[in-house]
Amino acid sequence: MEIRPIVSALLRNKTGALLIAAQIALTLAIVSNAAYIIRDRVAVSSRPSGIDDESRIFRIAVDSIDKPGDAIALQKQEEQRLAALPGVESLANANQIPLGQSGWNMVLFLDKSQTSSSSSMAFYFTPGPLVKTLGLKVIEGRDFTAADVDIINVRENEHRLGHVAIVSQALAKKLFPDGQSAVGKHVFVGNGADAPEYEIVGVVERLQSPWAQHGEAGELSLITAIRPIQSYVNYVVRTEPGQVERVMRDAEAALTGAGSGRLLIEKNTLPDIRQQRYRTDHAMVWMLVTVTVLLLLVTASGIVGMATLWVNQRRKQIGVRRALGARRADILRYFVTENALISSFGIAAGTLLALALNQLLVSQFELPRLPLPHLLVGMAVLWALGIGAVYGPARRAASVAPATATRSA
Repeated sequence: MEIRPIVSALLRNKTGALLIAAQIALTLAIVSNAAYIIRDRVAVSSRPSGIDDESRIFRIAVDSIDKPGDAIALQKQEEQRLAALPGVESLANANQIPLGQSGWNMVLFLDKSQTSSSSSMAFYFTPGPLVKTLGLKVIEGRDFTAADVDIINVRENEHRLGHVAIVSQALAKKLFPDGQSAVGKHVFVGNGADAPEYEIVGVVERLQSPWAQHGEAGELSLITAIRPIQSYVNYVVRTEPGQVERVMRDAEAALTGAGSGRLLIEKNTLPDIRQQRYRTDHAMVWMLVTVTVLLLLVTASGIVGMATLWVNQRRKQIGVRRALGARRADILRYFVTENALISSFGIAAGTLLALALNQLLVSQFELPRLPLPHLLVGMAVLWALGIGAVYGPARRAASVAPATATRSA
């Protein structure tokens, strides 16, 4: 089919064509970026935390009504009571938990004389089998032993926070990027003469921070072996499959029963903690999905409406062409080709607009750059949408009888 007559006809009636092209361009720019943000947020919220079978983990935090006489003895008694509960596989006293959104953050140095840190990291400490309880995978070195645990008053002796450490693989690679083993190396929390020194005794495959930040920062974690002298305790418990809700209720009763002197501060399962951490991301995903669907529907409706208007305005032209021997397929091809040209122009403009919008999002909100394959998919979807939307009006135009079209002119 000759393209020149179609282009000439469009140039004589530019307004409608430009409106459809502008709508396609704007839709492509917004939808392609929205779809990529959706994919990015879903990928981020689905990242593994390093914990094996999160559905079996819960945490329960308690504090004392009055200052306990012997905080260490109280902790050990509570650990024994929790361990004796039916359905408990393992438990650990820990200062924080992955995805928990609150906890300790420190900076590491490879040498006390450094003026700038080598890395920041989430700072976990525990006197118990936290690695076992969370189900972390040790890929190098070893777990803590009882001899590794230091008893420390974390409020009065913060300059002394343990002496051995287990680090996440991401942190090990950042500290020692040349590929050398992190096990046996020494690192410092802070710098200066009194900076706490740690020997790295193990590396776990993954351990997310409590904040689960996007990118590398959310994977940088360190665990040290400390039993803190304090009344507040955060217990992390692994249960047998399907027992987490019952065991969590039993744990609350065991810790805060009559005469215990304990107050419940917080309790929740790890799936609930994950849901809370990514609540904003999930809300953004659903909002963008809604916007994307509505934009596509509006664009398709606009194309259908404009094509229907053009068909009604050209009934005489269609009738004349049919009378001169044009087949239905010729009329159908004309309208489809016309809309393909409009869609192609809109997609070309939309591609430039999508890249400009993505550059703005990257600079202002630190979002990832829009990859070319993702943009190509968006272009194909909008092009197919344009062709599909015009197909109905084009078929109706092709089915009009020559005599009826001529009489209605």
